Amino acid sequence: MHHFTIATRESRLALWQAEHVKVLLERHGHRVTLLGMTTQGDQILDRALSKVGGKGLFVKELELALEEGRADLAVHSLKDVPMELPPGFALACVMEREDPRDAWVSPKYATLADLPQGATVGTSSLRRMALVRALRPDLKIEALRGNLDTRLRKLDDGLYDGIILAAAGLKRLGLATRIRSVFETTQMLPAAGQGALGIEVRSGRDDVVQALQPLLHEPTWLVVSAERAVSRVMGGSCSMPLAAHATFSGDSLTIDAAWGDPEGKHALVTTQATAMVTDTAAAVGLGERVAHALQAAVHQAGHAL
Repeated sequence: MHHFTIATRESRLALWQAEHVKVLLERHGHRVTLLGMTTQGDQILDRALSKVGGKGLFVKELELALEEGRADLAVHSLKDVPMELPPGFALACVMEREDPRDAWVSPKYATLADLPQGATVGTSSLRRMALVRALRPDLKIEALRGNLDTRLRKLDDGLYDGIILAAAGLKRLGLATRIRSVFETTQMLPAAGQGALGIEVRSGRDDVVQALQPLLHEPTWLVVSAERAVSRVMGGSCSMPLAAHATFSGDSLTIDAAWGDPEGKHALVTTQATAMVTDTAAAVGLGERVAHALQAAVHQAGHAL
């Protein structure tokens, strides 16, 4: 039995995720406490993440707590974890994925297709902007920052005709009834790692890694390893309009990737590849191959990476 401290952001969703990990570790006999923290990403709400340092702003303070020994592990939404971790840190565990899709939330309109011309959609994700532009170039897209509850409140205050959120977060917080419809991945390809929880530790913490083994979900680990490899090769961050989503059929893994233009001036560029994948190296290799194919397609289309 060990006593572990989990570093977590203090948003309601982040605390739910940390509490979920806490309960699972306690079931395996460990004592667990939470260390709630406010990150720079939570504090800077008036500018797009792509302009102030990216999603790494959500993890830096948590990594500092790990480095200083105030915490033993940090729980993240995996899509918020940078593709390259700083030296001395490791992604120790990826848990079974929740629904990876994007959700449409609106008080009036059942789907994005139902919106009248010129209606306002809220999102600050460059990926979602590019995909919405590809589906409905006639719509107006406005920035939407803040935690899940803040975003929903802004919608309810009438600032948008509809907003796009991760289905996983809404479901985890018992807010699935707010979802008017879910975008199929053929309509709106998810971000790498979307819907999965990742647990970060200091390198060399074999005791924590061993304790986390019962929580690790191997199929999800392989899927997100492939997706994150696409993003890593592309230089992926929230300043990049990139989507990558992988699915298993038996031992065969298929990755779809898309590169878009948030301004809607260029057509969406997509690519897909399939291979037999039974280990992390094969998953990463497939992801890298997809990324190189996407890079070639982007250049051929005349986009600047």
